Amino acid sequence: MNKKILVIGSLNMDMVIPVKELPQRGETILGGSPDYIPGGKGANQACAAGKLGGSVTMLGKVGKDAMGRTLKENLAAAGVDVSPVEETSDAPTGMAVIYVSETGSNSIVVIPGANALCDASYIQANEDLIAASDIIVLQLEIPYEAVFRAIELAKKHRRLVVLNPAPAPDSLPPEVISKLDYFTPNETELARIAGLPVGGVEEAIAAGKKLVSQGVGTVLATLGEAGALLVTSQEAKVIPTLRVKAVDTTAAGDTFNGAFVTALAEGMDEAAAITFGNKAAAISVTRKGAQTSIPTRAEADAY
Repeated sequence: MNKKILVIGSLNMDMVIPVKELPQRGETILGGSPDYIPGGKGANQACAAGKLGGSVTMLGKVGKDAMGRTLKENLAAAGVDVSPVEETSDAPTGMAVIYVSETGSNSIVVIPGANALCDASYIQANEDLIAASDIIVLQLEIPYEAVFRAIELAKKHRRLVVLNPAPAPDSLPPEVISKLDYFTPNETELARIAGLPVGGVEEAIAAGKKLVSQGVGTVLATLGEAGALLVTSQEAKVIPTLRVKAVDTTAAGDTFNGAFVTALAEGMDEAAAITFGNKAAAISVTRKGAQTSIPTRAEADAY
């Protein structure tokens, strides 16, 4: 029996604009035709878990508009229970404007919209849903107070907490850090939150050890082409990823997180779950878009 995954976070419509190179400060460039693709870090991670076979529910807010309906329908089609996602008249659905260069690099501007209304009282009102789930997955595209309240409630009900600290704050409160079972930053996020430089595996291990010493159960840092770094109080090791030609790195980290928690929910051990996450993320960067790039379970198993 798969454990139940609850993803609490953002739902955005991504406007993806292809460009030759990312614009420099003050520069005006021409872009190609935009694509409108369902995104948002929370929704991406829920979508990945759903497409990869997880038993997953999404909690968040969208506007009472066409984009909000599209986002909910897309997640439902991926196997995600979206019944708790609230449609609000007080703000439009969140958006992200994403420039993607020919080499696959991206630059993103997020417009929170309804995500900004996902506050602590909304989380509190959904305590029963947190209590009824096994693994609680969070990011930082909704107000921090909501994320912190969700972590508090998850620990009250002895649930496993996974925090993907993106976009990264300069720091996290000690009482939040000490409640995290899994902390899943990329290199930039790891450096910022640990307050240490991360320019390679050795520095990443030092930053990971610092966070573990502050109470994080396991630091699981995604290091791009190098793979994923696992740091606990007992060990530090890199689990390599597959070598692929990247077309678009949008949502690679989200795919990794969704895949990793899906594998954990199925009872895989950490190393196997990380390998599964690496594989799903590697497939995703060979395709364009956020949720459109996420593989199905059949694709991941066959790869």
